[in-house]
Amino acid sequence: MDYRKLCPLILEEEPLSRHTTMGVGGPAEFFAFPATARELTGLLDACPDARVLGNGSNVLCPDAGLRGMVISTLNMRALRRLDTTLLYAESGALLPAAAAFAWKLGLSGLEFASGIPGTAGGGLLMNAGAYGGQMSDVVAESVYWHGGEHVLEDHGFAYRTSVYGTRPERVILSVVLRLEPGDPASIRGRMDELTRLRREKQPVEWPSAGSVFKRPKDGYASALIEQCGLKGAREGGAAVSEKHAGFILNTGGATCADVLRLMERVTDTVYRETGIRLEPEVRVLS
Repeated sequence: MDYRKLCPLILEEEPLSRHTTMGVGGPAEFFAFPATARELTGLLDACPDARVLGNGSNVLCPDAGLRGMVISTLNMRALRRLDTTLLYAESGALLPAAAAFAWKLGLSGLEFASGIPGTAGGGLLMNAGAYGGQMSDVVAESVYWHGGEHVLEDHGFAYRTSVYGTRPERVILSVVLRLEPGDPASIRGRMDELTRLRREKQPVEWPSAGSVFKRPKDGYASALIEQCGLKGAREGGAAVSEKHAGFILNTGGATCADVLRLMERVTDTVYRETGIRLEPEVRVLS
């Protein structure tokens, strides 16, 4: 089938390492950039097994690559105000862009997302959060595609997940965020403060997939990893950050296999020494 009849911008044998923030992954047989919901849904209908990526910030892609279709939503990034407090975001809109848009409109509630390198769709799927805020605080409704358009209001939010995390056949098209009127100067000040904290505490200068492990019921993953002497631990080009042990970095030439081996080593060591089994927050696309 000529997929370009459905979406003009499709690359073949495109390295997935170019489309994840960790910078690992082999080639996708087809890699599409739909610019509209019509292009996206046409691809989904034609390729029901397609994988969908946002900014690739919480994802690992296999070194062998993926056969079939991989779809990026990054060209679907429209943002607009619906009424006094409601903000519409297409699934590919980057969360920092949405936070900046809200600030300029004098709308508060999305400041926490100003430094999260994900999309509205990806953030909704995993209930992304930081510094005391999370997507479940602001999501009013969403629209997804599964054989047609459906509106969803009950998202089944839990820590770092939503109903979309267990229903991958539902592909998010857009999100409506419910915010609150606020003082633009105060909103900007909070965003700047979070940016400062992030730069001080996180290795933002290195390629990574963000926090690798979920927060356990008791304690913090980063503290447990540090307690076990794993800061700086390496497998190939992958290393546990010296700055924040919850991050695994691509220090140059890392492979997906390197990252997975290091994750397994960290998980096994922490479990052996503390009795706590860390659960991965990053997803492996397969």
